[in-house]
Amino acid sequence: MKTILVTGGAGYIGSHTCVELLNAGYEVVVIDNLSNSDRESLERVKQITSKDMAFYEGDILDNNILDKIFTENKIDAVIHFAGLKAVGESVEKPLAYYKVNIAGSVELFKAMSRNNVKRLVFSSSATVYGMNNPSPYVETMPLSATNPYGTTKVIIEGILNDLYTSDNDWSIAKLRYFNPIGAHESGKIGENPNGIPNNLMPYITQVAVGKREYLGVFGDDYETHDGTGVRDYIHVIDLAIGHIKALETLDNTKGSNAYNLGAGKGYSVLDVVKSFENVNSLNIDYKILPRRAGDIATSYADTTKAESELDFKVGRGIDQMCRDSWNWQKNNPNGYEE
Repeated sequence: MKTILVTGGAGYIGSHTCVELLNAGYEVVVIDNLSNSDRESLERVKQITSKDMAFYEGDILDNNILDKIFTENKIDAVIHFAGLKAVGESVEKPLAYYKVNIAGSVELFKAMSRNNVKRLVFSSSATVYGMNNPSPYVETMPLSATNPYGTTKVIIEGILNDLYTSDNDWSIAKLRYFNPIGAHESGKIGENPNGIPNNLMPYITQVAVGKREYLGVFGDDYETHDGTGVRDYIHVIDLAIGHIKALETLDNTKGSNAYNLGAGKGYSVLDVVKSFENVNSLNIDYKILPRRAGDIATSYADTTKAESELDFKVGRGIDQMCRDSWNWQKNNPNGYEE
Protein backbone atom coordinates (compact mmCIF):
# COMPACT_ATOMS: atom_id res chain seq x y z
CA MET A 1 0.00 0.00 0.00
CA LYS A 2 1.62 3.23 -1.14
CA THR A 3 1.52 6.53 0.72
CA ILE A 4 0.94 9.66 -1.36
CA LEU A 5 1.62 13.22 -0.18
CA VAL A 6 -0.99 15.58 -1.63
CA THR A 7 -0.05 19.26 -1.44
CA GLY A 8 -3.11 21.52 -1.50
CA GLY A 9 -5.25 18.48 -0.78
CA ALA A 10 -8.08 20.45 0.84
CA GLY A 11 -8.79 22.37 -2.37
CA TYR A 12 -11.33 21.66 -5.10
CA ILE A 13 -9.31 19.26 -7.25
CA GLY A 14 -7.18 18.09 -4.32
CA SER A 15 -10.14 16.93 -2.21
CA HIS A 16 -11.68 14.98 -5.10
CA THR A 17 -8.30 13.38 -5.81
CA CYS A 18 -8.01 12.37 -2.14
CA VAL A 19 -11.34 10.54 -2.49
CA GLU A 20 -10.13 8.62 -5.53
CA LEU A 21 -6.76 7.83 -3.90
CA LEU A 22 -8.40 6.47 -0.75
CA ASN A 23 -10.93 4.47 -2.75
CA ALA A 24 -8.07 3.00 -4.81
CA GLY A 25 -6.33 1.78 -1.64
CA TYR A 26 -3.63 4.42 -1.21
CA GLU A 27 -2.66 5.96 2.11
CA VAL A 28 -2.97 9.77 1.91
CA VAL A 29 -1.07 12.55 3.66
CA VAL A 30 -2.24 16.14 3.02
CA ILE A 31 -0.46 19.45 3.51
CA ASP A 32 -2.54 22.60 3.01
CA ASN A 33 -2.26 26.10 4.48
CA LEU A 34 -6.05 26.58 4.06
CA SER A 35 -5.54 30.00 2.44
CA ASN A 36 -7.99 29.16 -0.35
CA SER A 37 -9.59 25.96 0.97
CA ASP A 38 -11.46 24.63 3.97
CA ARG A 39 -10.59 21.96 6.54
CA GLU A 40 -14.20 20.78 6.31
CA SER A 41 -13.54 19.43 2.80
CA LEU A 42 -11.18 16.82 4.29
CA GLU A 43 -13.76 15.85 6.90
CA ARG A 44 -16.22 15.31 4.05
CA VAL A 45 -13.63 13.19 2.18
CA LYS A 46 -13.46 10.94 5.25
CA GLN A 47 -17.27 10.71 5.31
CA ILE A 48 -17.42 9.75 1.63
CA THR A 49 -14.67 7.10 1.83
CA SER A 50 -15.02 5.94 5.47
CA LYS A 51 -11.22 6.16 5.57
CA ASP A 52 -8.81 8.37 7.49
CA MET A 53 -5.80 10.34 6.31
CA ALA A 54 -3.07 12.44 7.88
CA PHE A 55 -3.35 16.23 7.68
CA TYR A 56 -0.67 18.84 8.26
CA GLU A 57 -1.76 22.47 8.29
CA GLY A 58 1.21 24.34 6.87
CA ASP A 59 2.94 25.85 3.88
CA ILE A 60 5.21 24.26 1.29
CA LEU A 61 7.53 27.25 1.71
CA ASP A 62 8.29 25.92 5.21
CA ASN A 63 11.22 23.47 5.11
CA ASN A 64 10.61 22.35 8.68
CA ILE A 65 7.08 21.08 8.12
CA LEU A 66 8.08 19.43 4.83
CA ASP A 67 10.92 17.52 6.51
CA LYS A 68 8.59 16.64 9.40
CA ILE A 69 6.12 15.10 6.93
CA PHE A 70 8.81 13.07 5.15
CA THR A 71 10.27 11.95 8.49
CA GLU A 72 6.96 10.91 10.04
CA ASN A 73 5.57 9.18 6.92
CA LYS A 74 7.09 6.86 4.34
CA ILE A 75 6.07 8.89 1.29
CA ASP A 76 6.22 7.00 -2.02
CA ALA A 77 5.13 9.81 -4.37
CA VAL A 78 3.82 13.38 -4.34
CA ILE A 79 0.85 14.96 -6.11
CA HIS A 80 1.51 18.70 -6.16
CA PHE A 81 -1.58 20.94 -6.30
CA ALA A 82 -0.61 23.68 -3.82
CA GLY A 83 -0.47 27.15 -5.34
CA LEU A 84 -2.37 30.30 -6.18
CA LYS A 85 -4.55 29.96 -9.26
CA ALA A 86 -6.60 33.07 -10.12
CA VAL A 87 -5.53 34.60 -13.42
CA GLY A 88 -6.87 38.10 -12.66
CA GLU A 89 -5.34 38.18 -9.20
CA SER A 90 -2.00 37.09 -10.62
CA VAL A 91 -1.93 40.21 -12.80
CA GLU A 92 -2.55 42.36 -9.72
CA LYS A 93 -0.17 40.46 -7.41
CA PRO A 94 2.54 38.89 -9.56
CA LEU A 95 5.14 38.72 -6.79
CA ALA A 96 2.83 36.70 -4.57
CA TYR A 97 2.28 34.23 -7.40
CA TYR A 98 5.99 33.89 -8.13
CA LYS A 99 6.76 33.38 -4.44
CA VAL A 100 4.03 30.88 -3.63
CA ASN A 101 3.95 28.93 -6.90
CA ILE A 102 7.58 28.92 -7.99
CA ALA A 103 9.52 29.28 -4.72
CA GLY A 104 7.08 26.96 -2.96
CA SER A 105 7.51 24.33 -5.65
CA VAL A 106 11.31 24.61 -5.47
CA GLU A 107 11.22 24.06 -1.68
CA LEU A 108 8.98 21.02 -2.18
CA PHE A 109 11.27 19.54 -4.84
CA LYS A 110 14.31 20.15 -2.59
CA ALA A 111 12.58 18.36 0.30
CA MET A 112 11.70 15.47 -2.01
CA SER A 113 15.35 15.24 -3.10
CA ARG A 114 16.60 15.34 0.49
CA ASN A 115 14.30 12.48 1.36
CA ASN A 116 14.89 10.50 -1.85
CA VAL A 117 11.29 10.70 -3.06
CA LYS A 118 11.50 11.20 -6.81
CA ARG A 119 8.04 10.39 -8.13
CA LEU A 120 5.86 13.41 -8.81
CA VAL A 121 2.55 14.29 -10.43
CA PHE A 122 2.40 18.04 -11.04
CA SER A 123 -0.75 20.10 -11.47
CA SER A 124 -0.08 22.18 -14.58
CA SER A 125 -2.56 23.94 -16.84
CA ALA A 126 -3.68 24.41 -20.43
CA THR A 127 -2.73 28.07 -19.97
CA VAL A 128 0.83 27.01 -20.88
CA TYR A 129 -0.27 26.84 -24.53
CA GLY A 130 -0.61 30.63 -24.63
CA MET A 131 -2.44 32.59 -27.31
CA ASN A 132 -0.81 31.48 -30.54
CA ASN A 133 -1.24 27.71 -30.75
CA PRO A 134 -4.28 26.40 -32.67
CA SER A 135 -6.70 23.94 -31.05
CA PRO A 136 -6.57 21.06 -30.46
CA TYR A 137 -3.52 21.54 -28.26
CA VAL A 138 -0.82 18.90 -28.51
CA GLU A 139 1.80 18.36 -25.78
CA THR A 140 4.69 19.04 -28.19
CA MET A 141 3.54 22.60 -28.98
CA PRO A 142 5.72 25.53 -27.82
CA LEU A 143 4.74 26.95 -24.43
CA SER A 144 4.03 30.56 -23.53
CA ALA A 145 1.91 32.52 -21.09
CA THR A 146 -0.27 35.62 -21.12
CA ASN A 147 -0.42 36.26 -17.35
CA PRO A 148 1.73 35.66 -14.25
CA TYR A 149 -0.27 32.58 -13.21
CA GLY A 150 0.41 30.95 -16.57
CA THR A 151 4.03 32.03 -16.40
CA THR A 152 4.46 30.19 -13.09
CA LYS A 153 3.21 26.97 -14.70
CA VAL A 154 5.55 27.35 -17.69
CA ILE A 155 8.50 28.01 -15.37
CA ILE A 156 7.74 25.10 -13.03
CA GLU A 157 7.43 22.74 -16.00
CA GLY A 158 10.87 23.95 -17.11
CA ILE A 159 12.29 23.42 -13.62
CA LEU A 160 10.99 19.85 -13.65
CA ASN A 161 12.58 19.19 -17.05
CA ASP A 162 15.88 20.51 -15.69
CA LEU A 163 15.49 18.42 -12.54
CA TYR A 164 15.17 15.23 -14.57
CA THR A 165 18.13 16.21 -16.76
CA SER A 166 20.22 16.62 -13.61
CA ASP A 167 19.03 13.35 -12.05
CA ASN A 168 17.55 10.62 -14.23
CA ASP A 169 16.04 8.83 -11.22
CA TRP A 170 13.12 11.25 -11.31
CA SER A 171 9.79 10.19 -12.77
CA ILE A 172 7.50 13.17 -13.37
CA ALA A 173 4.03 13.54 -14.90
CA LYS A 174 2.99 17.12 -15.72
CA LEU A 175 -0.79 17.18 -16.12
CA ARG A 176 -2.12 20.07 -18.18
CA TYR A 177 -5.71 20.55 -17.05
CA PHE A 178 -8.33 22.09 -19.20
CA ASN A 179 -11.50 23.29 -17.39
CA PRO A 180 -12.51 21.15 -14.38
CA ILE A 181 -16.15 21.43 -13.37
CA GLY A 182 -18.65 19.23 -11.57
CA ALA A 183 -18.55 17.82 -8.05
CA HIS A 184 -18.65 14.50 -6.23
CA GLU A 185 -21.98 12.78 -6.87
CA SER A 186 -22.64 12.66 -3.10
CA GLY A 187 -22.94 16.47 -3.09
CA LYS A 188 -20.60 16.58 -0.07
CA ILE A 189 -17.59 18.20 -1.78
CA GLY A 190 -17.36 20.62 -4.69
CA GLU A 191 -15.95 23.90 -5.92
CA ASN A 192 -16.03 26.55 -3.19
CA PRO A 193 -14.47 29.77 -4.51
CA ASN A 194 -13.70 32.73 -2.28
CA GLY A 195 -15.55 35.89 -3.30
CA ILE A 196 -16.66 36.35 -6.91
CA PRO A 197 -16.04 33.15 -8.90
CA ASN A 198 -13.39 33.28 -11.60
CA ASN A 199 -14.76 30.25 -13.44
CA LEU A 200 -17.95 29.69 -15.40
CA MET A 201 -19.65 26.83 -13.54
CA PRO A 202 -19.55 28.19 -9.97
CA TYR A 203 -20.84 31.49 -11.37
CA ILE A 204 -23.76 29.65 -13.00
CA THR A 205 -24.55 27.73 -9.80
CA GLN A 206 -24.41 30.89 -7.71
CA VAL A 207 -26.91 32.54 -10.07
CA ALA A 208 -29.09 29.43 -9.77
CA VAL A 209 -28.97 29.51 -5.95
CA GLY A 210 -29.72 33.25 -5.85
CA LYS A 211 -26.32 34.56 -4.76
CA ARG A 212 -25.70 36.36 -8.08
CA GLU A 213 -28.22 38.28 -10.16
CA TYR A 214 -27.04 37.12 -13.56
CA LEU A 215 -24.17 35.47 -15.43
CA GLY A 216 -21.91 37.75 -17.44
CA VAL A 217 -21.04 36.25 -20.84
CA PHE A 218 -17.92 37.96 -22.13
CA GLY A 219 -18.36 38.33 -25.89
CA ASP A 220 -20.77 36.80 -28.39
CA ASP A 221 -18.88 37.65 -31.57
CA TYR A 222 -16.18 34.98 -31.59
CA GLU A 223 -15.83 32.69 -34.60
CA THR A 224 -17.67 29.82 -32.92
CA HIS A 225 -21.03 28.17 -33.59
CA ASP A 226 -22.91 30.60 -31.33
CA GLY A 227 -20.37 33.42 -30.96
CA THR A 228 -19.39 32.59 -27.37
CA GLY A 229 -16.04 31.17 -26.30
CA VAL A 230 -15.54 27.41 -26.61
CA ARG A 231 -13.64 25.51 -23.92
CA ASP A 232 -12.80 21.92 -23.05
CA TYR A 233 -14.58 20.93 -19.81
CA ILE A 234 -13.63 17.86 -17.77
CA HIS A 235 -15.52 16.45 -14.80
CA VAL A 236 -13.45 16.87 -11.65
CA ILE A 237 -13.83 13.14 -10.85
CA ASP A 238 -12.42 12.23 -14.27
CA LEU A 239 -9.57 14.66 -13.60
CA ALA A 240 -8.92 13.00 -10.22
CA ILE A 241 -8.88 9.58 -11.89
CA GLY A 242 -6.35 10.97 -14.36
CA HIS A 243 -4.00 11.59 -11.43
CA ILE A 244 -4.32 7.95 -10.34
CA LYS A 245 -3.55 6.83 -13.90
CA ALA A 246 -0.49 9.10 -13.96
CA LEU A 247 0.67 7.79 -10.57
CA GLU A 248 0.43 4.22 -11.84
CA THR A 249 2.84 4.97 -14.68
CA LEU A 250 5.56 6.53 -12.50
CA ASP A 251 6.99 3.18 -11.40
CA ASN A 252 7.61 2.15 -14.99
CA THR A 253 8.63 5.39 -16.68
CA LYS A 254 11.42 7.86 -16.15
CA GLY A 255 11.50 11.40 -17.46
CA SER A 256 9.48 14.60 -17.27
CA ASN A 257 6.37 13.86 -19.32
CA ALA A 258 3.44 16.18 -20.13
CA TYR A 259 -0.15 15.03 -20.63
CA ASN A 260 -3.33 16.89 -21.53
CA LEU A 261 -6.29 16.03 -19.31
CA GLY A 262 -9.46 17.12 -21.03
CA ALA A 263 -12.45 15.77 -22.91
CA GLY A 264 -10.89 16.41 -26.31
CA LYS A 265 -13.81 18.54 -27.47
CA GLY A 266 -15.21 21.96 -26.68
CA TYR A 267 -18.47 23.42 -25.44
CA SER A 268 -19.40 27.08 -25.73
CA VAL A 269 -20.46 29.20 -22.77
CA LEU A 270 -24.06 29.05 -23.97
CA ASP A 271 -23.83 25.28 -24.53
CA VAL A 272 -22.96 24.91 -20.85
CA VAL A 273 -25.76 27.28 -19.78
CA LYS A 274 -28.33 25.39 -21.87
CA SER A 275 -27.19 22.01 -20.57
CA PHE A 276 -27.36 23.28 -16.98
CA GLU A 277 -30.89 24.63 -17.56
CA ASN A 278 -32.08 21.42 -19.22
CA VAL A 279 -30.76 18.84 -16.75
CA ASN A 280 -31.71 20.84 -13.67
CA SER A 281 -35.00 22.37 -14.94
CA LEU A 282 -33.79 25.87 -14.09
CA ASN A 283 -33.51 29.21 -15.85
CA ILE A 284 -30.19 31.09 -15.77
CA ASP A 285 -30.31 34.82 -16.46
CA TYR A 286 -27.31 36.07 -18.39
CA LYS A 287 -26.12 39.24 -20.06
CA ILE A 288 -23.77 39.60 -22.99
CA LEU A 289 -20.82 41.78 -21.97
CA PRO A 290 -17.76 42.99 -23.90
CA ARG A 291 -14.94 40.55 -24.55
CA ARG A 292 -12.26 40.21 -21.89
CA ALA A 293 -8.71 41.05 -22.87
CA GLY A 294 -6.66 37.92 -23.48
CA ASP A 295 -9.59 35.57 -24.12
CA ILE A 296 -9.40 33.37 -27.20
CA ALA A 297 -12.24 31.90 -29.24
CA THR A 298 -11.53 28.19 -28.89
CA SER A 299 -9.47 26.01 -26.55
CA TYR A 300 -9.59 22.22 -26.37
CA ALA A 301 -7.22 19.32 -25.94
CA ASP A 302 -5.76 16.65 -28.14
CA THR A 303 -6.08 13.72 -25.73
CA THR A 304 -4.24 11.08 -27.79
CA LYS A 305 -1.18 10.91 -25.54
CA ALA A 306 -3.12 10.51 -22.28
CA GLU A 307 -5.28 7.83 -23.89
CA SER A 308 -2.32 5.83 -25.21
CA GLU A 309 0.23 6.28 -22.40
CA LEU A 310 -1.99 6.67 -19.31
CA ASP A 311 -4.97 4.62 -20.53
CA PHE A 312 -7.08 7.63 -19.58
CA LYS A 313 -10.33 8.74 -21.15
CA VAL A 314 -13.14 10.80 -19.66
CA GLY A 315 -16.28 8.96 -18.62
CA ARG A 316 -18.62 11.83 -17.71
CA GLY A 317 -20.26 14.23 -20.13
CA ILE A 318 -21.41 17.84 -19.88
CA ASP A 319 -24.89 16.93 -18.58
CA GLN A 320 -23.44 15.04 -15.61
CA MET A 321 -21.01 17.90 -14.94
CA CYS A 322 -23.96 20.29 -14.77
CA ARG A 323 -26.10 17.94 -12.67
CA ASP A 324 -23.36 17.27 -10.12
CA SER A 325 -22.41 20.95 -9.91
CA TRP A 326 -25.96 21.91 -9.02
CA ASN A 327 -26.34 19.02 -6.58
CA TRP A 328 -23.29 20.35 -4.67
CA GLN A 329 -24.42 23.99 -4.74
CA LYS A 330 -28.06 23.46 -3.76
CA ASN A 331 -27.00 21.26 -0.83
CA ASN A 332 -24.27 23.71 0.17
CA PRO A 333 -25.49 27.20 -0.80
CA ASN A 334 -22.70 28.78 1.23
CA GLY A 335 -20.05 26.21 0.39
CA TYR A 336 -18.46 24.66 3.48
CA GLU A 337 -19.87 27.38 5.76
CA GLU A 338 -22.90 26.24 7.70
